[in-house]
Amino acid sequence: MGNLQRPRLLPGKLISVMSFVNPVNKSICLEQVCESNYQKLLKLIPDLMAFKEAAIGHAPHHTTLHLEIIERTPYTMTVELSHCFSRNQDEFLEPAVRIRIYLDAHLAEVLSDHARAGVAQVFKDPGLSREIMNYKWRLNYFLQKWLDHCLKKDYLFSSYAGQAEIVV
Repeated sequence: MGNLQRPRLLPGKLISVMSFVNPVNKSICLEQVCESNYQKLLKLIPDLMAFKEAAIGHAPHHTTLHLEIIERTPYTMTVELSHCFSRNQDEFLEPAVRIRIYLDAHLAEVLSDHARAGVAQVFKDPGLSREIMNYKWRLNYFLQKWLDHCLKKDYLFSSYAGQAEIVV
């Protein structure tokens, strides 16, 4: 493996794998991650396009997932996906990932999450392309890993009680 050293974990310390993944050509890798996120999102929520306003995902012995449809246009859809760590859904929703879904391009791109603002709020100077790309990479790589985690739990989504089940 040449001079590449594996990161060492100290006892009692948890180091995020995300900090060690740093592809050379982030623009190509970012596009691939966004394609993967689109596919995984549709696998996790097969009726995603049919939900009108919101849906909830249940999996045995796991926290619920909450989906909110924020915006819908002919070619895009913006949603927020979160775990609910409390019985009162307004109390503790994380990671509150806001995702723009490009229906025609089959891409899903993270706009922001509970801990990180959107790119436009963080980077006022569009000339900071490397920093912007790194920021987008971290957001979307996180979504990819979180969707992998959620897919292993066999969530089933349905509309909230009292809401029309699907858009016809």
